[in-house]
Amino acid sequence: MPATPASFSPEAGYAIYDIRSVVGSCFLLIDRSRREVVLIDAGLAGEKPQFEQALAAEGLAWKELKVILLTHGHLDHTGNLGWIKKLTGVPVRAHPLEQAHIDGTFHYHGPSRACGLMQRAGRTLLRYQPVKINEALVPGADLPFWGGLKVLHLPGHTEGHCGFYSQRFDLLFSGDLFASYSFGARLPPFPFNSCPEKIKGSLRTVQHLAPRHLIANHADRLDGELHRRRFDELVQRLNPPV
Repeated sequence: MPATPASFSPEAGYAIYDIRSVVGSCFLLIDRSRREVVLIDAGLAGEKPQFEQALAAEGLAWKELKVILLTHGHLDHTGNLGWIKKLTGVPVRAHPLEQAHIDGTFHYHGPSRACGLMQRAGRTLLRYQPVKINEALVPGADLPFWGGLKVLHLPGHTEGHCGFYSQRFDLLFSGDLFASYSFGARLPPFPFNSCPEKIKGSLRTVQHLAPRHLIANHADRLDGELHRRRFDELVQRLNPPV
């Protein structure tokens, strides 16, 4: 059996499990008092044993999953959506502009065509099964999961890219706004961004929010305070500054 995925508990009754693929992470959120599970993004492929190890570590099962929240519709965030939806029947919530990415029908322009080609190849290789968004995310809306999550619209990587902010824990799931590794934080590679002109506005949104913890999908470890420090360093390095 694989090792239980890394986890972090901001309070005794809550936990985050870092479900890692070869290219990034998705996150299982556990509300122990209510015995509820939330999935933020769905990973790429092959992560099923990690999901089940995390659930088993909490004494939970798939029937406790309440919702899938998507930061955006790229394949490395939606690869497992088909079988999870079929298994659990839970609603998928995302910004409505992400449906074209989920379906593989988004029309990429300019340098981002490279992203489109990679997405197309991946869908073919993985025999990808698209699903429909059941409930649209509304920027600024409060969601009744994991002690309360607010939808934060952070366009740039995609037009409908969203983060999820926990005021209770002062923690933001920032999706692919930036990546954070030992060599520092970086913006997503330019060809992977379908509206890069909007990234700096989203960086300013996070600066203004100033969460204590930042949880990025592309990162070397589950450490929100470390990623917040790296984010601050990234913003200071940008020229012109944010």
